[in-house]
Amino acid sequence: MRSRIFALLLLGCISIPTTAQTVIRKCIICHQKPDLVKVLPSGIEKSMFVDRHALNDSVHGNLKCQDCHVDVTVIPHQDIRIAKVNCQRCHFNGNNMDVPDSPMYDDFSRSIHGIKLAEMDPKAPDCQSCHGNHDIRKASDPDSMVHKTNVSHTCGICHVKELEDFAGSVHGVAILEKNIQNVPVCTDCHGKHNVFSSDMSVSRTNIQNVPDTCKACHTDFALMQEFNLDTEQADTYTTSFHGVALKFGEVTVANCASCHGTHTIRTQDDPQSSIHPNHIPATCGKCHKGANENFARGRIHLDPTRKESGLVYYISNFFIWLTTLTMIALFIHIFLDLRRRLKVRKEHHAAKENRS
Repeated sequence: MRSRIFALLLLGCISIPTTAQTVIRKCIICHQKPDLVKVLPSGIEKSMFVDRHALNDSVHGNLKCQDCHVDVTVIPHQDIRIAKVNCQRCHFNGNNMDVPDSPMYDDFSRSIHGIKLAEMDPKAPDCQSCHGNHDIRKASDPDSMVHKTNVSHTCGICHVKELEDFAGSVHGVAILEKNIQNVPVCTDCHGKHNVFSSDMSVSRTNIQNVPDTCKACHTDFALMQEFNLDTEQADTYTTSFHGVALKFGEVTVANCASCHGTHTIRTQDDPQSSIHPNHIPATCGKCHKGANENFARGRIHLDPTRKESGLVYYISNFFIWLTTLTMIALFIHIFLDLRRRLKVRKEHHAAKENRS
């Protein structure tokens, strides 16, 4: 009797951990076939192939197929309409399943991608478009679609022209060719789940917000030192005519992207750069009609508090001293005038008392 009970317990212990793998084995009988496809209503064939090795190596490798495909209750399921996987069943804010629970779904629903998806735009991306399907990995994994070295290629699946431009830019060359990872990629400038259209005020690429987006890196002294760059460019823009005008709501004034470009940012000595001396007249001419080669002769991003700014430094100091001395003279004049008035009033009262 004891031996039978022991045998049953042993059988139970053996069968419990194999449950998930048993389910996967049943599904993989069909889904391991590379030529397995599903014909969509549009006539497009969609592959139903599942790479079991990629699934096992993914963050979901310990899950059963039905943990995600909850509407698959029988196998085979030819006559069942399988719905798209709802990732929010696990990845909701405040979950207790030890999975990412940031308010990413709320962010996504408000984003331009979420809005387009809600409008049933067939080109709108969903979770799987960026993170993958059965091969989802952590963002820190170099093989992940959302790892920093792969983000631009992931976004480039839809944004082909932008990827082409970015690949030739100073930022793109650094990460795609030199594997320098402390440079900005798509998500650093546009956001991750909270990507907004540039005409929306909350967008990081909105005209009013572009300087702050660029300053996130370009005011980091330690980071700029690594690339032998100054941090004064960002600060001097803020105090320039363009920066002050933008701060007060003038949306037609130039911001960082107006001169340096967006995805095509290159160094000043690059002949293709929009800020190369040969291209300065054309770049400035977008706003300043009639701009000529003289626009390229002067220094840009001047800091009037530094002697390196040359004549501008001395003119700035002259006006600072002129304004200061003028204000001092004005206060002295006011003080002497008030003193004289008080003296006259006192003499007037004294004369009036003498007459009485």
